[in-house]
Amino acid sequence: MTDDETTRSESLVEAAGDSLAREKKPSGMSEAERRRCVRLYAVLPIIFLLVTLFGGMRFAAADHSFLFLPPPLICLIFGAVTIFLIFRARLIEFESWFDEQHPLLQNAANAGVILVIFAASVQVYNLLLPERGLASWVVTALFIWTLWNDIFVDFDQKKLLRSLAGLFAIAFVTKYLVLANLAVKNDANWLQRMIENPGKEAATWFLDLPVYSPATGYLQFFTILLFLFGLFLTPRTAGSRN
Repeated sequence: MTDDETTRSESLVEAAGDSLAREKKPSGMSEAERRRCVRLYAVLPIIFLLVTLFGGMRFAAADHSFLFLPPPLICLIFGAVTIFLIFRARLIEFESWFDEQHPLLQNAANAGVILVIFAASVQVYNLLLPERGLASWVVTALFIWTLWNDIFVDFDQKKLLRSLAGLFAIAFVTKYLVLANLAVKNDANWLQRMIENPGKEAATWFLDLPVYSPATGYLQFFTILLFLFGLFLTPRTAGSRN
């Protein structure tokens, strides 16, 4: 055997050894993939679960005690439409989050994240809708009109977030600034309230406005920001690419 053949054989043996070593080496998760999993399966569920909890909370005007209001049925419909818009605007790519090539556990975990996003969406509409009266019908009609038009509009991720932020801002100002200032917040009898402030008393009676502590508005403002921040952090794909 010549020297060239010996050298070539040694190179082939070394290459085969390196290949075998790479195959035997365990393929661990990179630091970037680990951070992504923590964000997707830990941070985001915590954010949206907090939104789900805070969205039903109210503070009573009399003693500042906690009240938890379940969402009406219409809020579930609004939440479902919001999830549809999220998929349609490609804020979340359905085919990347749910793929038959993914392990069953990963698909189940992704479904759990979508479920908490849906629950948080429902509670955001719950906190924005007036609880009863004429104002509730007006704001509900605003949501129906806006979401119905959004179904037929071409959205990208940024446009969808801006649209939702604008819709939430209008509803928040209507409920927690305009309507809240129309509601009577003192404990005097109705005759005294009518004498002292007939305009507020008439608006409270006509619009059937519930009375809550001002702390409710602060909590719900933080809840809306938390929801939008969670959507901003949500990755478009469930793989290693955003």
